[in-house]
Amino acid sequence: MRLSSQLKLRHLEVFVEVARKMSVTQAAERLGMTQPAVTRALRELEAVCDKPLVEKHGRGIRLSSYGEMFRDYAGRSLALTRDGVELLRGMDEAAGSKVAIGALPTVSATVVPEALANIWTQGARNRFSVMSGDNHHLLDLLRRGELDVVVGRLPAPENMVGLDFDPLFRERVTVVVAPGHPLTELAPQDLPYALFGAFPVLMPPPKSIIRPSVERMFLEQGISMPDAAIETVSSTFGRQFTLAHQAVWIISHGVVKSDLASGALVELPLDTDSTLGPVGLCLRSEHRLSAAAARFALR
Repeated sequence: MRLSSQLKLRHLEVFVEVARKMSVTQAAERLGMTQPAVTRALRELEAVCDKPLVEKHGRGIRLSSYGEMFRDYAGRSLALTRDGVELLRGMDEAAGSKVAIGALPTVSATVVPEALANIWTQGARNRFSVMSGDNHHLLDLLRRGELDVVVGRLPAPENMVGLDFDPLFRERVTVVVAPGHPLTELAPQDLPYALFGAFPVLMPPPKSIIRPSVERMFLEQGISMPDAAIETVSSTFGRQFTLAHQAVWIISHGVVKSDLASGALVELPLDTDSTLGPVGLCLRSEHRLSAAAARFALR
């Protein structure tokens, strides 16, 4: 029997959504289906694959080892199908196809707005959407075809399955404080010993791309990790908290580039060269960008 007579697009949609939510109930709500219909579609897909894809875990569910293996293939196949449909649908739209961009904090205030402003200046009037968020969430949306491109730091190798990376430039992490902060009065050689003393510290969270680089930098310079820290990559929160509460903010240079240029924040003279890392575009390996998306990527 042919695979096409057994496997339906609905099966992939259900499996990808269940894998994302790890919940039949939430997947059913997201897809506008009943729970029995979602469960039935999963069972039909397992019959096609001849392997269990989902298993019970406590009071919930999780992917089986076979489900983990199948997840990327299902997501990429579904994303490619959506790409083709959206391409054909967009051919007759006067405004052109929509370009969905995921922007990590390091580029959401610099690279992405500059690229979009350049496209506007050149007279293009395509529709763009920009979503910010953490690395894992944006890459998940990219694999599922809900984003065309993600702009930011190069993710860890294990997070690049099914994706390609096009580097644009290299960027380092910086340590900033408000103007007039007591730490700005210290000599550079004294900073490592006073950095995490009486002041609140804002750190990138453990799952962020730059966290390993920050930890390695501290280790190389003999700086102990702070006993207590506020973990965030939010530029809005970080900026406000640093200015209002004498915090020490450890963040990608691109996030605070304009603040440093205007004098709103001050960079502490710490050696952060070891945190240099590539920033660029993450794309699905098999995905052919639309003309509008390719125009953005070339900016």
